[in-house]
Amino acid sequence: MAFESPIARALNHLLASEAWARERLAPFAGEVIELRAPLLPALRFVIARDGQLAPGAAGPSALVVSLQPEAPAATVRGEEHLLRAIDVQGNAKLASEIMFLARHLRWDAAEDLSRFVGDVAAQRLVGTAKTLAAWHVDAARRARARSW
Repeated sequence: MAFESPIARALNHLLASEAWARERLAPFAGEVIELRAPLLPALRFVIARDGQLAPGAAGPSALVVSLQPEAPAATVRGEEHLLRAIDVQGNAKLASEIMFLARHLRWDAAEDLSRFVGDVAAQRLVGTAKTLAAWHVDAARRARARSW
């Protein structure tokens, strides 16, 4: 069994819960996607027939997705700023599908968490986490607005 990176596991977990997303990737079976981020080694995945990602792909990349150095800061500014901090090169149709998935595929944290703590507690924990994250984003925006 090949080692599966935490990134591949997380992406496949998202894809496993959304049949529509796997159906959008399945026509690209056999294509290699390379993910590049500053200070990290490049990650390569091949799209499997079922629309999931298999690690350790060989051959040329059909698509290279590069996170720019400003990507972490762009997450605070919102989805559109983050998407502008992503450079995509290669197969235009595959790039379009990947960007569509980036905009629409979401993790249902409460669903996963409910397996361990129950539905009500999971909803409350996720709600609290979202409130805390929103507070941090608001604080970062205010701090940026005050800096000169």
